[in-house]
Amino acid sequence: MTNAPDNSKPLVLVVDDYQDAREMYAEYLEFSGFRVDQATNGAEALDKAFALIPDVILMDLSLPIIDGWEATRRLKSDERTKHIPVVALTGHALANEPGSGQQVQCDSFVVKPCLPDTLVAEVKKVLAARKK
Repeated sequence: MTNAPDNSKPLVLVVDDYQDAREMYAEYLEFSGFRVDQATNGAEALDKAFALIPDVILMDLSLPIIDGWEATRRLKSDERTKHIPVVALTGHALANEPGSGQQVQCDSFVVKPCLPDTLVAEVKKVLAARKK
């Protein structure tokens, strides 16, 4: 018997420099049936996104080395990753500002702090929209 990963499950890349939040989101996503990988900064997020081509990326916008804004711009301008939905995780109230998502090229926003259920629901929503 082998412990090979179940590639039929969507892969979510959780990017957050705050370890407790990142681990909580990752654990809840795994519990909810997703495969999860994690990154702690924007540079690591770019490396992992290019290597893994996840199904969706949860991107904190306030990150060290390369912030989430710039990491998202780079992902959306690269042929390999431009199709990947990016859900911005932010403590800023940008979700209520018209046009904010288009400026950053995020597919949606979740305002932190948020309940894990809210995050899982948003991941499912962007994945469903991607399949249409």
